Amino acid sequence: MSKKVIAVVGATGAQGGGLVRAICRDGEFAARAVVRDPSSEKAKALAALGADVVSGDVDDEESLARAFAGAYGTYCVTFYWAHMSPERELRQARNLAQASKTAGARHVIWSTLEDTRKWVPLDDQRMPTLMGAYKVPHFDAKGEANGYFNELGLPVTFSYASFYWDNFIFFGMGPRKASDGTLTLDLPLADKKLTGIVAEDIGKCALGVFKRGAQYIATSIGLAGDALTGAQIAAAFGKALGRDVRYNAVPFDVYRGLGFPGANDLGNMFQFYAEFEDVLLASRDVALSRSLDPELESFDAWLARNAKSIPIG
Repeated sequence: MSKKVIAVVGATGAQGGGLVRAICRDGEFAARAVVRDPSSEKAKALAALGADVVSGDVDDEESLARAFAGAYGTYCVTFYWAHMSPERELRQARNLAQASKTAGARHVIWSTLEDTRKWVPLDDQRMPTLMGAYKVPHFDAKGEANGYFNELGLPVTFSYASFYWDNFIFFGMGPRKASDGTLTLDLPLADKKLTGIVAEDIGKCALGVFKRGAQYIATSIGLAGDALTGAQIAAAFGKALGRDVRYNAVPFDVYRGLGFPGANDLGNMFQFYAEFEDVLLASRDVALSRSLDPELESFDAWLARNAKSIPIG
């Protein structure tokens, strides 16, 4: 009997790549890696693991429908930071939902986030409204897009991600040298906890959801490997680096004013994390995540593997 196929969007990215690798290791399902460029080195590496690599573009619904055809399950994710347009992300999510419907997928996972406007309306002055219609654009568009999957009656699991610990490597959020030579971790978190996870583990948790099938259809899950305060994150960095690292609770407005692309968006995100800590802690479940991915890494374990890769500013 042939294996059920899971079609994975973003297979050369963080979440999708983790899922494809997990499927290939596990063996219960067959992985279909949906990528824009099957000739890329990352795509070839997935093929070498045993994945069926096919072409598909989230901006092109017909290409997605072809890529999803015959698949038991689809893993749907969008890539806000590639273009920073919530309107484009909404169109992409609609394409993913419609293509999953056209293909007759029996289990869909939509990787989503909260629509923060449910807690911070546009006229709420606690944080600025961005792009005229959003508070945290890269959250809000995903949360709004949940409706597409529901409207089509898809057998969907809404999977809520957490902050990627990997951002400390790739987004330059790690410790920095202060003028006196000490290391500081500059984050706008006040004294609240941040829910975080290793990006690879999101895909591994998704495999756990697909393996349990009907149990998670028409449900929402929240994934996290840890929930830590800024001071706890700084202490973990200090242990891993063998140096004292001091936590600096940057004011939200100061962070929004740093001027790098997306600073306003991320500043609002951290403010949402801090001011609605109870929402995030209630919705992100470390124990559930570990049940889906028995190899789920703690922040300390991730740091032990990656400390040398974290750029010190």
